[in-house]
This record gives sequence, structure tokens and C-alpha cells, in this order.
Amino acid sequence: MQSNIIEIPNYKRINLKHIVLDYNGTIAKDGVLKEEIKELLVTLAQHYTLHVITADTFGSVNKELQDLDLHIKILRSQNHTLEKEDYIIELNESQCAAIGNGNNDAKMLQSAEIGICVIGDEGCSTKSLLASDIACRSISEALELFVYPKRLIATLRV
Repeated sequence: MQSNIIEIPNYKRINLKHIVLDYNGTIAKDGVLKEEIKELLVTLAQHYTLHVITADTFGSVNKELQDLDLHIKILRSQNHTLEKEDYIIELNESQCAAIGNGNNDAKMLQSAEIGICVIGDEGCSTKSLLASDIACRSISEALELFVYPKRLIATLRV
């Protein structure tokens, strides 16, 4: 697995290996993967290990993501907020970027080296917004930060 070192002036140097994505409300709407991000996921999978973490409310995640090179984690506990945070910690939070939008994403976003809150079709919870490093208007914009890391640098530099 390749590591991706990004030097952010006067902020920090990050060494990312994993991008962890919430499913519904972040990369999917009503259980269906957003068509416009498939190509971005294929591109990012060449440089990062991608993970999708979900309660799979609609029972569609495996079918929707079957052709993509990524890991799927279906949540099983009674506390999805802590389960998502634990997943980031198990991967090594200093090597993770996390992207989400809901209340149950807040601890995941806060624990990851870079947490991005997506203000998409469902909006976003203020808890996740305040726990994140960056807020984006769409999942495409959020994923493009890792394809074009100078955008990430421009946003986070001090």
C-alpha cells in the first residue's frame, strides 16, 4: 500500500493510507451510489485503501459497490458512533481521512487525521460539522481534495 505524504504549511505533515467513507448521505442517496463519484473512487483506489462504513439501511451496499476496489464494513453494534470511531482507530487514525455527514460520523471525523463533513442532499449534522477539519458542498468536492492535494493544502494551511 502506497502512502501519501502531504505537507501542509504551518499546520501539519500528514501521511495518509486510508480514506474511510460513510455510505448513505455521503456517497449514496437512498441506498444508491452516486453515479458521478464512481470514476473518482476508481482513481483514488490506485493511491489509497478505500473503506465504506455503513449500517446498510437499504440493504444495497454490496450490490452497489461490487465492481469497486474497496473494503465494506457493515456496522453491527448498538452504537454506530463508537463503532465508526473504533474502525478509524484500528486502521491507525494518523493515516486516515474520514468523510461523513451524520451525527454518527462525528467521532470518526474527529479521530481521523483529516475529517471532512459533506453538506449534501441530506445536509449535515452540526455535530459532524464541528468535529471536522473541512466542510464540502458535495462528495465529489471532498474526494477531489485527495486527487488534487493542493486544494487540501490551500484550505488547511495556516
